[in-house]
Amino acid sequence: MQKVRLGMIGGGEGAFIGAVHRNAFGLDGQYDLVCGAFSRDPSNNESTADSLGVERSRTYASWEDMLEKESALPEQQRMQVVSIVTPNHLHVPISVAAIKAGFHVFCEKPAGVGLGEVKDLQDLLHSTDRLYGLAHTYLGYPMVWQARHMVESGMLGNIRKVFVEYPQGWLSANEETHNKQAKWRTDPSLAGGSGCMGDIGTHAFGLAEFVLDDAITALCGQLYTHIDDRQLDDDGAALIKTKKGATGVLIASQVCAGEENALKIKVYGDKGGLEWHQMEPNSVVYRPIGQPYQVFRAG
Repeated sequence: MQKVRLGMIGGGEGAFIGAVHRNAFGLDGQYDLVCGAFSRDPSNNESTADSLGVERSRTYASWEDMLEKESALPEQQRMQVVSIVTPNHLHVPISVAAIKAGFHVFCEKPAGVGLGEVKDLQDLLHSTDRLYGLAHTYLGYPMVWQARHMVESGMLGNIRKVFVEYPQGWLSANEETHNKQAKWRTDPSLAGGSGCMGDIGTHAFGLAEFVLDDAITALCGQLYTHIDDRQLDDDGAALIKTKKGATGVLIASQVCAGEENALKIKVYGDKGGLEWHQMEPNSVVYRPIGQPYQVFRAG
């Protein structure tokens, strides 16, 4: 079987999420990284390409140059899908340009930095046959799907309550003075109007909607910044309500000292509850009313 030809924009040396995408694309051996615009810094761009085995002739100085020159290549040679792992403010501009150029897109979350631009992207997707994927990576865990199945099959009964939280601790100090990732993720010109909630609150929000198979339709939220001179929120919470009538609480924070990636969800219905933790991803705890709790294990 011929491999899917992949290009990448962003993800140069010193970046975080680019390597994660490359590892994920490599899991099934069906993708071949053929081109990239990995960094605006020429030396970083070239050294990244060399380390990944990408030819210099298909290592581009900018994403605009990459889309233009890849489009001009013969159909059997040019890339087919582009992975976008840039700061948030470029997600929609690159996605739109790539789709219009005829390429499929797999984009790191969030989709964009404003509702208006994301709606424009949605309109474009409805008018094309190009595929668009958004990297809400935690939804790939088998036991997240198990939790969703347990809700859908009625094991919990009518859903009443959901608690979802994502505590991290990596921004507990003023990391933006020396950490490249912290610097752009706390810069509103690059990250958008929210820091913590846009970065990891989106994961908690998406997890809640996915497991419940329900839409969050109302919320009352609070954003807070604990570190002096930090430009964006590093902590937040929201009371939420879903279309089907469940209520709950969503918490996201990057100043929970000592925490790593402690995403977790608890769901309660009138017949029982369940619980899943990303730090123990192969287990779902099931608590039926009037019975001992059970632990479901992957596999």
